[in-house]
Amino acid sequence: MTTQQKIAEIEAEMERTQKNKATSYHLGLLKAKLAKLKRELIEGATKKGGANVGEGFEVSKSGDARVGMIGFPSVGKSTLLTKLTGTFSKIAAYEFTTLTCIPGVVKHKGAKIQLLDLPGIIEGAKDGKGRGKQVIAVARTCNLIVMVLDATRPMHHKKILEHELEGFGIRLNKEPPQIDFKRKDKGGITISRMVDTTRVDDESIKAILKEYRINSADICLKCDATEDDIIDIIEGNRKYIPCLYALNKIDAITLEELKILDKIQHYVPISGDLEWNLDELIERIWEYLDLIRVYTKPKGLMPGTLMS
Repeated sequence: MTTQQKIAEIEAEMERTQKNKATSYHLGLLKAKLAKLKRELIEGATKKGGANVGEGFEVSKSGDARVGMIGFPSVGKSTLLTKLTGTFSKIAAYEFTTLTCIPGVVKHKGAKIQLLDLPGIIEGAKDGKGRGKQVIAVARTCNLIVMVLDATRPMHHKKILEHELEGFGIRLNKEPPQIDFKRKDKGGITISRMVDTTRVDDESIKAILKEYRINSADICLKCDATEDDIIDIIEGNRKYIPCLYALNKIDAITLEELKILDKIQHYVPISGDLEWNLDELIERIWEYLDLIRVYTKPKGLMPGTLMS
């Protein structure tokens, strides 16, 4: 059985299992098993420091920051790269035009920002469909992700892309959970809380630790953590990356539709073809890159966080 098949099997079992106090231990075990299997996929696509991402993806970092454009095929990433950087990226009226990672440079306020046009990904990318694993592996090396969405297509695409990135260990517009975790040689498991917690109980935590064969550790929860937060801290390989949502092709929708899209957090409405609002996009990229410092602080979120 392949890793992807094992993942699908566990996800199906989790779907069938009703969440309650009696099943919390079992669900904790399943989530830990799932995280370990997904780690295999992450390590498989990013081994050797991220260099082994496949032909056409080995782009050296340059400039002061790296920004990766992620999106479904034919949403306008190649057009944006050409308009913003002057770097030609093949554009055509069919999907999967871009098959490799194409870099360009945006110069803004004295800084050089490397902008990457990544091939379009599809649902199931995190499990190896298309060249999804290679694409997302490059995204993990970025300081900022610009998710390019087609304003004329269903906004459900946004959720699909977020799910794909989440499954590959990328946490968008989040900061690391405030959890102190320390392994010990002996003494058993000690769980303490500095705040009221409502989303995870001791049984779930112990189940997760058991799956990781951790018999002695001190855990202190300083936030209303989830089982996934506990797993993220144990795994230690998550990437917390700010994300902007570039809603492209707004010239093809009505003003009423644009007002609805205006409710999306962290977004910039643009038209790559007509060069509408591209200056605003660059300025927002600059602002979000400047806020990278927030992610190294023990407290505080960047404005507007956390995305639901």
